[in-house]
Amino acid sequence: MTPSPLTTWLDRRFRIAQRGSTIQREILAGLTTFGAMAYIMAVNPAIMAKAGLLPHDMIMTTIAAAICGTLLMALFANMPIALAPAMSSNAIFAQIVVHQMHVDVRTAFTIVLFGGIAFTALSVTRLRHRIIQAFPEPIVLGIQVAIGIFIARLGMVTGGLAVGAPDGFHFGALTDPSVLLTLFGLFLASVLLVLRVPAGMLIAILAVTLASLFVHKNGHTVASLPEHFMDWPHYPTHLLFPFNFGDFFSHLDLLLPITLYFLISDFFDATGTMYSVANRARLTKPDGTPLLGRAAFAADGSASIIGSALGTSTVSAYVESLVGVEAGGRTGLTALTVALLFAASSVLWPLIVMIPAEATAPVLILVGLSMLSALGQAANSSQEALLTPAFMLLIAVLTGNFMISLALGLLFYSLLLLVTRQFVRLTPMVLGLDAVFIFYLVLTSHTGIGQGG
Repeated sequence: MTPSPLTTWLDRRFRIAQRGSTIQREILAGLTTFGAMAYIMAVNPAIMAKAGLLPHDMIMTTIAAAICGTLLMALFANMPIALAPAMSSNAIFAQIVVHQMHVDVRTAFTIVLFGGIAFTALSVTRLRHRIIQAFPEPIVLGIQVAIGIFIARLGMVTGGLAVGAPDGFHFGALTDPSVLLTLFGLFLASVLLVLRVPAGMLIAILAVTLASLFVHKNGHTVASLPEHFMDWPHYPTHLLFPFNFGDFFSHLDLLLPITLYFLISDFFDATGTMYSVANRARLTKPDGTPLLGRAAFAADGSASIIGSALGTSTVSAYVESLVGVEAGGRTGLTALTVALLFAASSVLWPLIVMIPAEATAPVLILVGLSMLSALGQAANSSQEALLTPAFMLLIAVLTGNFMISLALGLLFYSLLLLVTRQFVRLTPMVLGLDAVFIFYLVLTSHTGIGQGG
């Protein structure tokens, strides 16, 4: 059967066959990624409301920022990476910068803008690429397992399987319907994964969502159909270019440390996520380095500038992109599918935000656990090569803070090299990264920003 002109164009445009994928698989991966991250349309407005921003306004800005950022990654970088307002940054923006520190919300958006400009400037130079190449192998492995355990931890918490307690966490009660739904989804997704059923993860998300319509908790069903399935979008034009440069520069002594915090945390957080997605998708060069060029980095950086201009917090690469990679996503067509689904959500968001956390949690747990298999690479390695990723994993699982695990992991590794007199491995770039992370740790301790994970 002769392929259609559209099929031929898509294959050539996104190099689908060249990367060992198919159009159907890419679209399915996009659906799966979107299903795993659709929660942001409900969660981001709820968080940003603490900054005095109206939830409906923030639904529209969240969708617009996700569309723009993901389209940049799809069309210019050809990577299966979706972008949206970052979960850690939005909480710091609303709860700490605006609510606790009483920074005007327009000034806070100006902070995000300048952080994004600096982010992009670093991205279009070779510095970001050199930083990635400078990460020692134990740190590269640590990034993968730390992000893996972070995703699995996120699924355990949001699905109700791990409940906070004074001594850490305890397992959720089996009498809790949320726990039972998450376990059902975890079992179903695992079976479908083992049987290699196409669209297995998406099927699991849909199955749990359907079941949650009939499962009651506290007198209500876990999920419920919205009063109306469609809501015609009305963009909050007053949030376009919501900057206050005068207030920013008049309080530069206070706001510069906050800007630096956003820059450093978002830079390394996004870099680690993109690195893990590329490695997991096996999008690597012959020398083993990830296939992340300036286009991918520039798209990631530019998304934050666009996000601030649209009226939302820092936009960044999403770890849920790994869910799409596990479903077979290898090209920008996966990201394009996600962007188109976000565009459709501008009308259908009441229906899409009904997907409960119990439906996406099992998929996050499975994807996170699958990334831990990389620890086998360190089985026959030296002590420092084994201890470093294990230490990073421990920090990530206990704190839920990837940046802290990365910072302490690199400093820990450098200390081990120092005491074992492996000075040749302490390259100028590694020492430079050590200095950056020491500054970051001092900054977080001094300002109190980001210490909650």
